[in-house]
Amino acid sequence: MVPFLREWIRNPRSVASVAPSGRALASLITQEISSATGPVIELGPGTGVITHALIERGVPEQDLTLVEYGSDFARLLQMRFPQARVLWMDAAALNRHVLFQEASIGAVVCGLGILNMEQRKVAEILRGAFRFLRPDGAFFLYTYGGRCSVPDTLLEELDLEAILIGRTVRNIPPASVFRLSRRRTMDA
Repeated sequence: MVPFLREWIRNPRSVASVAPSGRALASLITQEISSATGPVIELGPGTGVITHALIERGVPEQDLTLVEYGSDFARLLQMRFPQARVLWMDAAALNRHVLFQEASIGAVVCGLGILNMEQRKVAEILRGAFRFLRPDGAFFLYTYGGRCSVPDTLLEELDLEAILIGRTVRNIPPASVFRLSRRRTMDA
């Protein structure tokens, strides 16, 4: 809790919440992910609550890439998950680097404060993530509101759809989880 509060005081827009995600939210956001999913990118893992849930779902630690902007969190993640790939960088830079073979990632789990970001930055994050996601891959995110935090206009522009997969009141604050995926065409 202290690292979150310290980072929030330092830069309120850099963290999604003043408290780490709870176990109920971690379980909900990872419920569709398993060892069969393949490599997973986690954006904004913070202290690693959701990372632990991914490992519990069967994702091998070495198949995790943790993208963290906060230096204190990045160091903590390197200690807690020594087999994972920890990248200390802004998630909006994903599209500017060759980090993976294109279309090789099974899922992206996002713990970033999308609601606090400019739409341009959210678009960059999504473009980068979907560049590396397999055609059947999914981008999971949570929000503290009832609606998806990615605006409908941006979803349409990027040819994505958002589906609510669940809500939990057993988190501070209560949260909703959405799955973003590429829109399916009628002939697909």
